[in-house]
Amino acid sequence: MQRQHQTAIGERIIAPVQQFINQEKSGVVVLGLAIVVAMVMANTPWSDAWHHFFEQKFGFVFNGDYYLYYSLHHWINDGLMSMFFFVVGLELKREFIGGELSDLRNTILPIGAALLGMLVPAMIYLSLNIGTGAAGGWGIPMATDIAFSLAIISLLGSRVPMSVKVFLTTLAIVDDLGAVLVIALFYTSEISLVSIAVGMAFLLVMFAANKMGIKNVIFYGVIGIGGVWTAFLMSGVHATISAVLAAFMIPADSRLPESAYIKRVGRLLRHFRELKPNDVPTLEDKQVEIIDRVIDNSRAAIPPLQRLEHAMHPLVSFVIMPIFALANAGVSFDGINLQDVFSTNIAAGVMFGLLVGKPVGIVLSTVMLSKLGIASPSGGLTIRRLLGIGFLASIGFTMSMFISTLAFADGASLVQAKLGIFTASVAGGWIGYVLLRKS
Repeated sequence: MQRQHQTAIGERIIAPVQQFINQEKSGVVVLGLAIVVAMVMANTPWSDAWHHFFEQKFGFVFNGDYYLYYSLHHWINDGLMSMFFFVVGLELKREFIGGELSDLRNTILPIGAALLGMLVPAMIYLSLNIGTGAAGGWGIPMATDIAFSLAIISLLGSRVPMSVKVFLTTLAIVDDLGAVLVIALFYTSEISLVSIAVGMAFLLVMFAANKMGIKNVIFYGVIGIGGVWTAFLMSGVHATISAVLAAFMIPADSRLPESAYIKRVGRLLRHFRELKPNDVPTLEDKQVEIIDRVIDNSRAAIPPLQRLEHAMHPLVSFVIMPIFALANAGVSFDGINLQDVFSTNIAAGVMFGLLVGKPVGIVLSTVMLSKLGIASPSGGLTIRRLLGIGFLASIGFTMSMFISTLAFADGASLVQAKLGIFTASVAGGWIGYVLLRKS
């Protein structure tokens, strides 16, 4: 009786936590709380201690020489964020194989909207900052935060047709891919060709292993982290790009085909059913053996790509992204005045790029493709809903914040970029929600 009571208490405690973790919106809630904590800490008497904590350096020392000796902030942005981009890469590969991007004929409209939705914001930013030292920040307003935008549209439930949600999802996926390419091509430091060659050699090893049928995720983890990621980290090309490339090398097929899995598990379940029950809480050894074989077969039936994606998603949502926010989202308002903020056009370029450029680019592209007869929107994709999607796409928090840390080294420019991101993201999210809610 006492044992049953303890089990009931455990279920009442654990079940809500598991349910919270399994909901995608929960990750956005945790990320939002981390943003609030970072903002509060940046504007308290502990601000300096908070900043210096992330500037502590870690690395390896061998014969008096330092290797991979970086600040905690650097390790977060190049190390932990590589895990975020690895999951992004897994999701992109899955979408190309059997998801929204598997048939390009059905995705011309959102792909076109995503492309122009990246170009117009960059053009707006450059029009305000061309010829200045701030011009390098043109990539900041190009990015959409897929987690926040999809979380907001999910809050609207049945008010928004499924076709509209699919459009935003496809657009956000292409936007993620565009952001990865922008980082790879334009936000790299001095490049070491030797290190890149080493990294590519390890990628070839992963590719060959995939073709040879090796499905062991530990093997890919060792080669991906110890080889590809480390080489790219030392190459000058941003290390997060290696994570996306490594993700595309992960096998997307399982050791056990679906038809074989159904036969094996069906046979095992028949054996299990034929065994006589022992009428006690514990199982017989033969029953345990059958269940273990079902578990082994089930694991073999899940492709490594999806197994990794499923396993890492909670880690990314509830640990990595909040830590990134704690390290990067804090903006101190001490001593800031409007004259300082608008002494350059960084904040204005980012804000107008996201808040104006995103909706204009998405709507303009969709209308143009429709008028030219290249693609036609679904019946539920009205202009009002399209505008709502455009404003949700102007939420650029995570990706925009990440690109801003690559674009600007000085604190003043970074603060201005962050203010532009926050202003546009909050306003865009609210406007998009209102437009879609009343559509």
